[in-house]
Amino acid sequence: MSEGGIPSEVPKGWARVRLGDILARIEAGKSYKCEPRPASAEEWGVIKVSAMTWGDFDECENKAVPVGFPFNPDYEIRPGDILLSRANTAAYVGASVLVRQCRPRLLLSDKSLRLVPADGVDREWLAYLLSSPVIRSQISERATGTKDSMRNISQGALGELECLLPPVDEQQRIVAALEGQLAHLEKAESSIVASRVKTKQLRHSALQSLRAAAVDSGAPLLSIAEIADTSLGKMLDRRKNSGEATPYLRNVNVRWGRFDLADLRTVPMSEEEQRRFSVRAGDLLVCEGGEPGRCAIWPEGNSYMAFQKALHRVRAHGVASAGWIALMLEEAALSKRFEHLLTGTTIKHLPQEKLRSLRIPVPDNKMQEEMSRWVSEAEESAHRLVVESERALARSSALRRSLLAEAFAGRLIPQNVTDEPADVLVGHIRAEREAARVTKPQRRSPRRARASRKDTPDTAPVPDAPPQPRADAPALASASQPTLDLEISS
Repeated sequence: MSEGGIPSEVPKGWARVRLGDILARIEAGKSYKCEPRPASAEEWGVIKVSAMTWGDFDECENKAVPVGFPFNPDYEIRPGDILLSRANTAAYVGASVLVRQCRPRLLLSDKSLRLVPADGVDREWLAYLLSSPVIRSQISERATGTKDSMRNISQGALGELECLLPPVDEQQRIVAALEGQLAHLEKAESSIVASRVKTKQLRHSALQSLRAAAVDSGAPLLSIAEIADTSLGKMLDRRKNSGEATPYLRNVNVRWGRFDLADLRTVPMSEEEQRRFSVRAGDLLVCEGGEPGRCAIWPEGNSYMAFQKALHRVRAHGVASAGWIALMLEEAALSKRFEHLLTGTTIKHLPQEKLRSLRIPVPDNKMQEEMSRWVSEAEESAHRLVVESERALARSSALRRSLLAEAFAGRLIPQNVTDEPADVLVGHIRAEREAARVTKPQRRSPRRARASRKDTPDTAPVPDAPPQPRADAPALASASQPTLDLEISS
C-alpha cells in the first residue's frame, strides 16, 4: 500500500466509509463584492483562500465587505469550525484548517467550505484526517480544472472520498498520540526555521561590517555610473518582436547570488537585438522590480543568453569587480540604503538612472579581493547550514506524512477490543439522518412555489447596514444557504 492509499484490510472495530457518511453537512460560502483591503475590527470581512493554505487559520487574510452590502450572518466563522479550500492551486486545493481562534465578523467565501462532523465523530480527528495523505491524494485525483493555477473540488466529490473510521474512543486516542508526536516535530521545525533566520541576520551583519571596513579604510564613494556600464534588457512586445526564438532571463530567474533556469522562456529577436541584449560571463544582472537590487553574476561556460527589460545588465569597468558591486548592492538592499531611490507605491522599481546614481565604497582591487574572499568563505559555511536545514525540514515533512498515514490506517496505536465498533456509530448516524429526512417538510414543486409568490415581491429590501447575528446564534446554515445533503452509504 502506498503512503496515500486506502488500506485493503480494515482494522478490527473500524469501518470503511465515505467522508459524506461521517459529516452532518457541508456548508458553502457566498461570493461578495469586497473592497481590496482587510476588514478592520469593527467591519465584516470575507476570508480569502490564503486563510486556509498553510495549516493554521489566518484571520488576517480577508477582504472588507462594503457597508450596506447585504449578506447572511449565518456564514460567520466561529472557533471550532473545520474549513476547507474549495478552489486553489493544484498544491493547495482542498487545504483544510481547524479554526481554534477567530475574530468575530468573518464570513465564508464562495471558495471556502465548512465541514460539520456528525454526532460521534471527533472534530479534531476529522481535522487531522482531512490533512492526511489518504485524503490529500484523493482530492488531487478528483480536483477539476484545466489550469494548475486554479483547481476545484466539488461538495459531491468530497462526500465520495473514502476513509477508515475508528471507534469513538480510538478517535480520541489517535488525536492524543498525533498531538504528542507532532508537537515534537513542530518544536524541531521551529528551531530549524529560527536558525535559518539567524543565518540571514548574520549575513546582513557581515555585509554591514564589510562596508564599514571599506569606508574606514578611506575608500572613495563612487556612483555605479562611474564604475560600470548599465543597460536595460529587451522590451517584450508581441506585435513588434520578430526573428529567431532566443532564450532570455526574466526577473524570476535572478536570485540572490545565483540563477534559477528551471523556467526559461524564448522571444523572437533579430541578429542586432541578439548582439545588443546578450549576456556574457562576468555580467551582473540586477532586478529592476519585484525585489529591486536582487542580483547575480552570470557564470562562465553557459550558452547564449539574452535578458528582458525587467533586468539591469551591469558591466564593471575594472575599478570595481562585479563581485564587489554585487556585495554592496546586497548590503544596500538589506539596509534599505537605496529605499529613497525606488519608485512606485505597491510594486517598487529601481529605474536605471537611480541605479546609476547609487554610491558605494570602492577600495583598491586587492582589498576588494581579500574582503570578497572572506565573505565567500563565510557564505560557503552558511550555505552548508541552509542545505542541512532544508534536508531536515524535508525529513520532518516526510515523517509528518508517515505519522498521519499510519494513524488513519489503524497502525499508530493498538486497537482496544472493549471499544464500541465503528459500525455502531455509522448505524446511529444513518438512523438520525433517516429520522430527520422523514420529519423534514416536503418541498413544493417550482411551479407551485412560483404560484404562491405571485403577489409577493421577488426580493427583500436591502438593509442600510449588514445585519448583526445574535450573540447566541448557532453556527448553522440558513435555509437559503447552499449545503450538501449527504446520503449514507449502505
